[in-house]
Formats: sequence, structure tokens, C-alpha cells
Amino acid sequence: MINTILFDLDGTVLPLDMDAFTKIYFKEISAFFRETDGNKLVSNIWTATNAMIHNTEDKTNEEVFMKTFETLIPEGEIEYYKKRFDEFYDNGFLKTKAAASQNEWIKKSIYILKSKNYKVALATNPLFPAKAIHHRIRWAGLEPEDFFYITAYENNHFCKPQLQYYEEILLDTKKSPKECLMVGNDVQEDLVASKIGITTFLIRDHLIHRTDEKIVSDYMGNYEDFYYFAENLPDLK
Repeated sequence: MINTILFDLDGTVLPLDMDAFTKIYFKEISAFFRETDGNKLVSNIWTATNAMIHNTEDKTNEEVFMKTFETLIPEGEIEYYKKRFDEFYDNGFLKTKAAASQNEWIKKSIYILKSKNYKVALATNPLFPAKAIHHRIRWAGLEPEDFFYITAYENNHFCKPQLQYYEEILLDTKKSPKECLMVGNDVQEDLVASKIGITTFLIRDHLIHRTDEKIVSDYMGNYEDFYYFAENLPDLK
């Protein structure tokens, strides 16, 4: 029986214009590292990010990112970059909020699920440090404390759409696939959870679908549809 709801963040809990977000993000991080060649910095970040996405070894995403990034910069500078990256997420990163908005239906859905005693987790792609994820949770009108488990690149070892990403969540939360529902807007990254037996709900608002393949999800609908779906779930108390 389902007792745990896993929510994607960007485009699901947090309505987000991803193109605008990416544009602002790289503009601001290039400005923050103004002493560094901006184009080279952006290229290095993409390279290290791709290493995280494709990693299948038992290393945290932070370890994979920094180890890869270190190979792309002058020797001995990695500690400087670690410090500056950390500072950036409390400064220039905050301007990416302009690409985000709030949706009352998803907020009410989370509140009603918690009131029915469902465990609510944030299963965001852990490409960012926890502080950047916490900022985005608050931009959605929620608090990190609303979730009993949050993926982040300091703690998690895999990324979407790797199946190991979902297996790690199950291991960390001590849940079985049959106990979980994955809610997300990305066909390739969120619905892949069904391959290990997790039930899925596709939010069609802010839909991301990269191929022509048929969409297969246990449930699908817009934000309002999900609210009524949550409202009709049994009370676990």
C-alpha cells in the first residue's frame, strides 16, 4: 500500500521556466567568478555535471563533480573553487528565483497528504548542494521541514534517470517500491521509477518529454487533478 510520496522539485513542486533558469544561472555564476574566463567556466561546469549524471560508482555526486572539475582547472585551485561555489549559492544563485513561481494546488496537495499521515519526500535530481535545493523549496512556498527526506549532491550517489538513484532513495528511507508514488513532470527522468516497481503520477504542467515514445504512467493530469487525486487517497491515521 502506498504510504510515501516522492516529489520532483523543478517543474513539479516548483513551477519553473528551465530555459530562463539556466540562462540566469550561468550569467550570474560567470559574473560571480569574474576573474575566470566565463565561457571556460561554463564548459567546465557542464563537463563536471555530465560526469555526475553518468556516474554509476559509489561516490557522492559532490565527489564526482569536484574530482572532474579539478582536472579542468589549474593544479591546486580546487579548494578556492569549492569555497566560491558555496558562497555563490547564497548570492548570485538567488537571482534565478525570477524563473520560478508558485502553484497553490501542489502546495495544498502536499499539506493534505501530510495531514493524512503520508510520508512526503523530495526526490529532486541531486545536481545541486542542499542549500540551493532549500532555496528552491522556499521559492515554492514550502519549507525543507515539510519533507522527511531530500536528495542533494552532498549525500546522494546517483542522478536521474539512473535506476540506482531510486534504489538509493528506497534504501535510505527503508521503503519498498510498492509503498511509493513518484510524482514528476519529466517523462524520462521521473517515470523511469516504474522500472523498479514504483507507482508514477505524471504532472503534465511544465511537461518535459525528450522523445516521441508513448508516455506510460499509472496516473497523469495537471496540478489540480493531482490535488483531487491526493484528496481521494485513504487516510493512513
